[in-house]
Amino acid sequence: MVYAAAFGPAASFQAGWIYYIARSTALAANTNVLITYLATLWPPLAEGAARAIAIVAVVGAVTFINIAGVKRAVRVLDALTLLKAAPLLFAAVLGLIVAGGSITGPTGVPPLTELEAAALLVFYAFVGFENSVVPAGETADPQRTIPRALITTILATAALYFLVQLSYVAVMEPSAGGDAPMVAFGEALMGPAGALLLTAAAVFSLLGNISGGMTGTTRTTYAMGRDGLLPAWFAKVSERYATPSNSILFMGGLIAVLALSGSFVWLAVVSTLARMIVYSISIASLPKTEGRKPLIWLAVVAAIAVCGWAALQSSWPSWRMLLILVAAGTLLYGAARVRRSQESSE
Repeated sequence: MVYAAAFGPAASFQAGWIYYIARSTALAANTNVLITYLATLWPPLAEGAARAIAIVAVVGAVTFINIAGVKRAVRVLDALTLLKAAPLLFAAVLGLIVAGGSITGPTGVPPLTELEAAALLVFYAFVGFENSVVPAGETADPQRTIPRALITTILATAALYFLVQLSYVAVMEPSAGGDAPMVAFGEALMGPAGALLLTAAAVFSLLGNISGGMTGTTRTTYAMGRDGLLPAWFAKVSERYATPSNSILFMGGLIAVLALSGSFVWLAVVSTLARMIVYSISIASLPKTEGRKPLIWLAVVAAIAVCGWAALQSSWPSWRMLLILVAAGTLLYGAARVRRSQESSE
């Protein structure tokens, strides 16, 4: 929103709202994955009414934790972070030890069409790094600290993904894994105990992602409601817990509806598509904020081209869902402007 402000309040709102869509669809996608892993422990959760009830229960629990206070939400997130990282690293290292020197090298580059189809999902694995700039105003020497944090986060994430993926490929058959690959990986390494361990790690990881994502993202609609870009209802703060309760409830409901309406892959694509648009808006503002230097323009053109190429890999249903959500936000923005005009005239 800050970068898009260079293009006016309407563009600023759309950037903030599309970012909100990106986060909401990502959290809905991860809710689907969470229930899929829980279904390995209790198969009825794989489909039907049981799956729907489980989705609503998980989102409802996370919503309540966030309404009950930031401190509680952060404590839960800290605990989940500790519980998710250790089993993943342990399994990855154990897999490499078990495989020894028998890791098979790549057999060839997939066809270009398959690479294009996978592009948005690969992007989905790495997006979210921009969240580290949110606390910049409360950070000492942000011009130095934030770039380091961004680079460190991307490198650490890539290293962890590479280690886990390398271990998985070394141990598993190409066609193995199914909808819960980490469960199959754990079972191949340590039997039922390994499957349970990595199921727990996946569940803790996903719960942490959903809870942390809701904690941060709900402040976006709260701020827009406070600033008059959304109806004032979004800016209401709970008298008991001092949290933006309405914004949290709204996001919880939206995540539940999205999770019930689509699969992980579809929601992940919508999320990444939305992020490509937000990234493009932010990048396009650089000449206004950093000066119209040739090197800046070159970087802008190259970066927007990458974002555009990635966005074009998505199908029409993904674009349609994004446009519907953007239209809904635009209606809320229009309602807020009408309300402000009426208050000004009074």
